[in-house]
Amino acid sequence: MTLAYSTSTHRAIQQEHQYIAQTYPRPPFVLTKGQGMTVWDADGKAYLDFVAGIAVMALGHSDPDVTHAIQSQAEQLVHVSNLYYTGPQGELAAQLCAHSFADRVFFCNSGAEANEACIKFARKFAYAHNQPDRTEVIVFSNAFHGRTLGALSITPKPKYQDPFRPLLPDVTVLPLNDVAAAEAAIGAQTCAVVVEPVQGEGGIHVATDVFLQALRAACDQHGALLVFDEVQSGLGRTGTLWAHESSGVQPDLMAVAKPLAAGLPMGAALMTERVHAVLQPGDHGSTFAGGDLVASVALTVLQKVNTPEFLAHVREVSLYLHEKLEALESPHILEVRGRGLMLGIELDFPARDILQAGYDAGFLLVNAGPNVLRLVPPLIVDRAHIDALITFLHDFFQKVGAQD
Repeated sequence: MTLAYSTSTHRAIQQEHQYIAQTYPRPPFVLTKGQGMTVWDADGKAYLDFVAGIAVMALGHSDPDVTHAIQSQAEQLVHVSNLYYTGPQGELAAQLCAHSFADRVFFCNSGAEANEACIKFARKFAYAHNQPDRTEVIVFSNAFHGRTLGALSITPKPKYQDPFRPLLPDVTVLPLNDVAAAEAAIGAQTCAVVVEPVQGEGGIHVATDVFLQALRAACDQHGALLVFDEVQSGLGRTGTLWAHESSGVQPDLMAVAKPLAAGLPMGAALMTERVHAVLQPGDHGSTFAGGDLVASVALTVLQKVNTPEFLAHVREVSLYLHEKLEALESPHILEVRGRGLMLGIELDFPARDILQAGYDAGFLLVNAGPNVLRLVPPLIVDRAHIDALITFLHDFFQKVGAQD
């Protein structure tokens, strides 16, 4: 059976403009296939992909093991809902718990949903412990936790929030990495403290180990829950399976999603047994979450990423990339920051300028805020791909410098 759609660039763009809600600005080409680090558009132009579907395609495009998992499971069972037991979901949950702090998993369909679940479970925890007035959620400057209403409420950016007010009440925003401010704010009314160990959309800012340790101590002192948002930073991107590992801190809840099912929609809220103990049937749910197809793919991703060899590769190439970026020494680069293959280059001009130049030169690039170029390539990236990117960036900054 042949799918009845056109890959014509003009027709695809015309249909998008006519029929799809205009909530995304897109460049004027149509991507049609991918292999490894490369994607191609409908006109046959190749692009090296340093976006990875926004930190999703950890194994690159058309990974053969992922393709096999999709085909094999699709021939057996795709979906029956969470009314019934199925095998892959339980196995995936067992593996996630075995390789994290968690004792239990709630499956959902996205990072925003995972954060929504964490907010609900933290509220239920306070309610079940006879503290219904303990409702404050503390978050941090430049955070991004999603665009659904609850997740949006803890994403402190006026551009995102203002058109949709009133939002979830009792949200307090503190400066990231300010230990004194956090210790002063976390108290008897604090239900949960939500933090990204490495911020993504907000500009690639790293929460220090000392800061995460201070949050853990303050939450323990005041009976609040500590929630890590590893939607973008988790599952190998920073060179360890979870970005928070270097801190020695374990959260009470953690949101994961983006790379979990290799581009299929899947998220999860991981939790301790202490948190799970307050949950009852009906407290939360999802028709599609944890279905056989996505769970089978996620098992494949987890098994491939969570090996010493794979994680060592991420650490090696990320160090190489960071060193090469630092060596560019352009006056237009204000800072290079991040961890692993989650790096940000802060610029003194709008990042959109370099995105367009990248398209022209055959690179997919993405920003993280107006002036930060975000590099989140597939974790299979190698030195040759990095060298190609660095050559492009060097030439670009040379041209910008010549225009000064």
